[in-house]
Amino acid sequence: MSTSTTELLKGAAELFPDEVVTQAHVRHLELPDSAGRFALITLDNGFDHTKPTTFGPQSLANLDAALDQVEQEATAGTIVGAGLTGKPFIFAVGADLKGVELLKRHEDALAIGKGGHDVFQRFASLAVPTFAYYNGAAMGGGVEAGLHCSYRTVSRAVPAFSLPEVFLGLVPGWGGCALLPNLIGADKAVSVIIENSLNQNRQLKGAQVFELGIADALFDGADFLERSLVWTAGVLNGSVTVERPEVDRGEGWDRAVARGRSVADSKVHGAAPAAYRALDIIAAAKDGDLQAGFDAEDQALADLIMGGELRAGLYAFNLVQKRAKRPAGAPDRSLARPVTKVGVVGAGLMASQLAMLFLRRLEVPVVLTDIDQERVDKGVGYVHAEIDKLLLKGRVNQDKANRLKGLVSGVLDKAEGFSDADFVIEAVFEEIGVKQRVFAEVEAVVPAHAILATNTSSLSVSEMAAGLKHPERVVGFHFFNPVAILPLLEIVRGEQTDDASLATAFAVAKKLRKTAVLVKDAPAFVVNRILTRFMGEIQNVIDEGTPVVAAEKAVEPLGLPMSPLILLELVGPAIGLHVSETLNRAFPDRFTVSPNLAAVVKAGKRGFYVHDSGTPELDPEVAALLVQGDTVLTEEQVRARVLDAVAQEIGLMLDEGVVAEAQDIDLCLITGAGWPFHLGGITPYLDRAGVSERVNGKPFLAPGLASVPE
Repeated sequence: MSTSTTELLKGAAELFPDEVVTQAHVRHLELPDSAGRFALITLDNGFDHTKPTTFGPQSLANLDAALDQVEQEATAGTIVGAGLTGKPFIFAVGADLKGVELLKRHEDALAIGKGGHDVFQRFASLAVPTFAYYNGAAMGGGVEAGLHCSYRTVSRAVPAFSLPEVFLGLVPGWGGCALLPNLIGADKAVSVIIENSLNQNRQLKGAQVFELGIADALFDGADFLERSLVWTAGVLNGSVTVERPEVDRGEGWDRAVARGRSVADSKVHGAAPAAYRALDIIAAAKDGDLQAGFDAEDQALADLIMGGELRAGLYAFNLVQKRAKRPAGAPDRSLARPVTKVGVVGAGLMASQLAMLFLRRLEVPVVLTDIDQERVDKGVGYVHAEIDKLLLKGRVNQDKANRLKGLVSGVLDKAEGFSDADFVIEAVFEEIGVKQRVFAEVEAVVPAHAILATNTSSLSVSEMAAGLKHPERVVGFHFFNPVAILPLLEIVRGEQTDDASLATAFAVAKKLRKTAVLVKDAPAFVVNRILTRFMGEIQNVIDEGTPVVAAEKAVEPLGLPMSPLILLELVGPAIGLHVSETLNRAFPDRFTVSPNLAAVVKAGKRGFYVHDSGTPELDPEVAALLVQGDTVLTEEQVRARVLDAVAQEIGLMLDEGVVAEAQDIDLCLITGAGWPFHLGGITPYLDRAGVSERVNGKPFLAPGLASVPE
């Protein structure tokens, strides 16, 4: 261990006293076929796989100390090679981000990058070949530690392998940006570092790691290490030759970087710097100067650690990983009642999706009802078809598919279907009178303990329950479309909802693997209220005279997953109009009903755009419908107006107690509307841009929560 590395890591460790420390255990073994004595380093933090191994400063120091020993043995000729592997199911998942959050100075952030590089580079400088055995989940710095080795094997059982840094607002800063393109070529590296990260942190499986050329050999999980060591012996004694394709360092490299910039532009629109910093390093790595690449990684890492986007990204990560698991305001889970049968009122697309989700996750009988047999049969048929898709993809076996199909049924008579149901959810037409009538019919036939849940997106849960004998068991259970993909579930407490019903709703949400957020019974709850105010302001400026394309382009710097009018197309203009009308009745001073949107709906148009050319273009028929004023705003004016409106609405929602804290607003937007991690949802961005202060006179979040600590 060099003195400078020792000092770097010691100083960093002092800044991070609560690190979960990873040990680096060195053991020696004789390789098969008399290949020689081998040193194997195993990374292990002393916990099982539910607490993955990470690299904080003390952990890096421990690995550095292990490499001191191995280096001495390699130099002395007492070992023929060295390997690195992890504890069961986990290789290593990268830097300990809890420590990164605590950093306040650029020089401390720089030390994190340099410390990691100094330790990992030692694998490449040993006097013997080095081997990484990716036995389990490997992410970030875990992947990068292996990239510094001479050779790599991967287990077919590896469930998750990625360089997720760009997703969080960082770059792969311990060798990934420089080493990976030089190993597998720039185009594949761009896919792993940029494209996968910006696609909601898409993970690779073990076989994909091998196919990309990141690993030199692929073995089954059951005897992975044993077979890796046999393969290692073959490499060392010359019976196994590792061949890697030549990397294209010409125009192919440049095209790959250009493709990466297009991907970044389409995802973040220049609003977050991490992807572009990573691409700059990949571009510069074309000449193979690894040290220059490592130095650039150090600088980028330090700059980004001290930037607002990363802090917002870490804030978002903590929301999804921690707050989502302990919903604010949820009752004691011991109050929850068991759910052994589920009823679904309605058999349309939304109801059928709900039936499929409950069936797959709870594996209890699910009964659908509707107004005629044709609709019921269609709903059950949808569920059967979805199960067949799972079977075709190998997600379930034939026995499981048969069992699931046997658990779903449909009936016309609610008394027949729901008399022993513990949980009944309605997904019928979004009209208060219809829902009240449905609940009255259901209450008359279900057991006394049964929960009555509504999937309403904007109507009052309390009003829905008002005429019932037992309104205390009615709860809002608002899913987001597509149900199978979007994680958010807004759980709405009506005025009379009791703790046992609410606790049961949260217990069911957990089994459904949804991110549940407790929401007050207020118009449109959280996501739809914010999105309607956001989109309403866009529609207002269009109605007043700003061109459609200019109004949309104004919010591109937010880096949202899609433009407002593309989102409207996805939601459906009729639904958007209905929600805006609901909110207009509740808050007429802030929510308008756009006459142009009403005209689009009346004309039966599916949206504002046509997609004939592959890119969205304003539909000429819609353009002919639009009636606009003569007030044309600049993009900056549009953006300011939209953000001011959103900041005002969030401030009012927090004052009303719609959710417990601003963090719940952000959690809802991230998991229910796909708002980007680099924004931290929305409130960190509004704070950082000064909008919160301008509109509400104060920031939404405490200093340091989603920003650099003061």
